[in-house]
Amino acid sequence: MSFNKRCIVTGGAGFIGSALVRLLLKETDADVLVVDKLTYAGVPESLKEVGLNAADLTSSNPRLKFLRADICDQAIMEDAFETFKPDTIFHLAAESHVDRSIDGPGEFIRTNIVGTATLLQVALKWWRGNPSFVFQHISTDEVYGTLGATGFFSEKTPYSPHSPYSASKASSDHLVRAWHDTYGLPVKITNCSNNYGPYHFPEKLIPLVILNCLECKPLPVYGKGANVRDWLYVDDHARALLLVNEKGGVGETYNVGGHNERTNLDVVKTICKIMDDLRPRANGVSHDSLITYVSDRPGHDLRYAIDPSKLMNELGWRPKENFETGIRKTVQWYLDNEWWWKPIHEKRYSGQRLGQV
Repeated sequence: MSFNKRCIVTGGAGFIGSALVRLLLKETDADVLVVDKLTYAGVPESLKEVGLNAADLTSSNPRLKFLRADICDQAIMEDAFETFKPDTIFHLAAESHVDRSIDGPGEFIRTNIVGTATLLQVALKWWRGNPSFVFQHISTDEVYGTLGATGFFSEKTPYSPHSPYSASKASSDHLVRAWHDTYGLPVKITNCSNNYGPYHFPEKLIPLVILNCLECKPLPVYGKGANVRDWLYVDDHARALLLVNEKGGVGETYNVGGHNERTNLDVVKTICKIMDDLRPRANGVSHDSLITYVSDRPGHDLRYAIDPSKLMNELGWRPKENFETGIRKTVQWYLDNEWWWKPIHEKRYSGQRLGQV
């Protein structure tokens, strides 16, 4: 792929960020500087296949550099820009789990709002001397709030966030637009639906269910499992981000979704069926017997669904995976890559519930 920009990727050791970094280094000629604070969900091992040594954060890949840093530190960010001399930044660094935002909203406000504002100031200074520079901000469909049984989020849907996480991301979106409208900073924004796929931190629903199946632990389902999400395979999202950077309009927003609506209960049951096929239990009982209904998350939005027609019609994006193909690939990846998830499971997060008021 003919894409040879110098790219800063904030949050590049996270789930979506690492998928983007792997895409950039495997399928383009881009040079990449990953900026990541390596909080609990930052996993440098996710970049092992593109040359990163997780032990000391050095790289055997001459096109990959890693900077462990806090995006709220303006001096360090300014030095990173001056040293690396980026053509663009993909801003993915964020605290991103709704349940954790309920337990501790302060970090979400600091990273997602203050951190974004800090980066915008640094980027503005850099852009004034480098006018081809573009700031690309990656956000979520949760900023739109909740839907009823029908309808879809479009780029014109009013914001109505309901959790500390979604409120912090909505704030960051508004800041990015304000820096464009006020100062002229060239920006592009994407809002995506729920991602899934390899290298997903195990606090999230899909990897949590897979790993609990492996250990024959209860499979927690909030409420009645009726909440609906639109599922997007992470590699399809990464390709969308690259396409928006290449061809998207400055000042434009693009929604990224997979048209794969499933209730949470359907997702869990689908994983159970795949696990029954790929890794059956010794007692012969289906994994779905482990499903356990638990009290619902406070403020739990009923339904998210993205209308990605702007991205599809204007830029030609198409997802390569549907939910059936993507979820089977995901389950198989976790079965094949215990080296990645087991240390996390043992040392950082072992499946305990978060986000109870």
